[in-house]
Amino acid sequence: MEFNRIITLLRKERGITQKQAAQDLGVSQALLSHYEKGIRECGLEFVVKVADYYGVSCDYLLGRSAERSGQTLTVEDIPEAESARDSHYHGSVLPTMNKKLIANSLNILYDKLGASRDKGLVTEVSGYLMLAVYKMFRLVYMADPKNAASMFSVTPGRWEGYSTASMLAAEANIKSILSGEDQPGAPALKDPSCFGMTTETLTQNYPLYATSLLNLIKTSEKRIEHQG
Repeated sequence: MEFNRIITLLRKERGITQKQAAQDLGVSQALLSHYEKGIRECGLEFVVKVADYYGVSCDYLLGRSAERSGQTLTVEDIPEAESARDSHYHGSVLPTMNKKLIANSLNILYDKLGASRDKGLVTEVSGYLMLAVYKMFRLVYMADPKNAASMFSVTPGRWEGYSTASMLAAEANIKSILSGEDQPGAPALKDPSCFGMTTETLTQNYPLYATSLLNLIKTSEKRIEHQG
C-alpha cells in the first residue's frame, strides 16, 4: 500500500505524466497504472529501478523510512528548537513569537512529563500533539490543489474524522492515567505530586521558558473567552 502511494506521489511532485514515467521505466502505461493503484505487485528489480529513477532509497519506497534517503531518525538527528530558523515571516513578528511561545512551553510540559516516569503518559501526550500538528499541516498542504494528495496514506474522506477520533482517544487515555486509573499492561499513576507547581516555582525552575508558558496560557484563554 505504501509503495503504490509513494510512487504516485513522486511522479506527481516531479510533474511527470504516467505515460512518460512508464516509458522511462521501461514498462507499459497500463502496468504502471496498476502498480500505482496497487492492483498488481512489482518485483524487486522494478523497485530498484524506481528508486534510481527518482533518486530515493528503496526503504523510502517501501514505507520503511519517512526520509527519502532511507535514514532512520535518531534523537541526535533532530535539530533543537532554538536553532531553527527564527526570521520574521513576511515582515511580521507575530508568527515568530507564537512559534517561540509554543516551543518553549513544550519544553516545560515534557520536563514535567519526564518527572512522572510514566511512558504511557508521555506516549499519549505526544500522540495528541503530533496529531494536532498533522491536522494543521495537512489542511495547509491541501489548500493548494496542485499538491499531490498521495503524500498522505489516509484518504481525504477519512483523515479529518479519524484524526479527530484519535485525538479524543488520546485525551481520554491521558485523563485516565492522570486520574489514577489502572492501565492495560501498565501501573496507574499513583502519585501526581510530581506535577505540583505554582507560577513562582515555574518561574524559578524554568527562567528561560516560564514567561512563554504564562503568555501562552493568557493568549489561549482570551481566545477561549472570545469563542464563548
